[in-house]
Amino acid sequence: MTTHLLSWLKRHALALYFGLAIAFSWAIYIPLIAVRQGWTNVQIPYSVHYLASFGPALAALVVTALTTGRNGLAELWGRITKWRVERAYAAFAVLSPVVLFILAGLAMRLLQGEWPDLRLLGQANYLPYLGWGVLPLWLITFGFGEEIGWRGFALPRLQRTMSVSRATLVLGLLWTLWHVPSFFYHETYVGMGWIMIPAIAFSVLCGAVLLTWLYNGTGGSILMVAIWHALFDLLSASAAGRDFIPIITSAGVIAWALVVANSERPWGFRFQKKHTL
Repeated sequence: MTTHLLSWLKRHALALYFGLAIAFSWAIYIPLIAVRQGWTNVQIPYSVHYLASFGPALAALVVTALTTGRNGLAELWGRITKWRVERAYAAFAVLSPVVLFILAGLAMRLLQGEWPDLRLLGQANYLPYLGWGVLPLWLITFGFGEEIGWRGFALPRLQRTMSVSRATLVLGLLWTLWHVPSFFYHETYVGMGWIMIPAIAFSVLCGAVLLTWLYNGTGGSILMVAIWHALFDLLSASAAGRDFIPIITSAGVIAWALVVANSERPWGFRFQKKHTL
């Protein structure tokens, strides 16, 4: 690789990353949309949508390898496996999705007179019943598959030249764009209809605030944000609570995002030490 090309890649690393992340994932999403909308008679199993989750991670690995080589990949691996973090943040990563699910279950019991069926936690969309195997599925796919890219690659680079708030907003908007194809094929999103896109966008932006807070608070641990992301998706997207659980758990994310974004304390969103590369 020539020095001129390497210099160009480094200057445009973020744009290249976002372009590749969306392209890799949409290459999976678009054929599924074609099947759902009846544009093709080719039979494509909807289960391949899990492969789309690897788009952000694959883009991060490609751009890191091109711009910083082995040293960059080694540094990225160090953050993927970083487990030594402050206990409060580690506890939040592991326990907060569970607490939100329990609170949602209690609300479901009070309002609907029934408890969530915990056996349904082992049922992932478009796949046979997995039982406990559903946890590593979510961790590998929408946990690491997304977070190696969004928080592992993009966020620290955005924070080099932007405030925490602006970096999170930019990332959140592009993360929202990445989700758009789901409204054309995924049964959950299709059922919501277009009218819910603003609400989903706001929820994703609040999720971006929470994950920026968690990432910076852990000193750049991709492991912790991947664990939180995987547990939240598992507990909110399963069939255990149908539509009720996601509403309560999403409300919890929004509430916490508002708390950390408006806190004037050292652990507040805007006062944490930014993790950059």
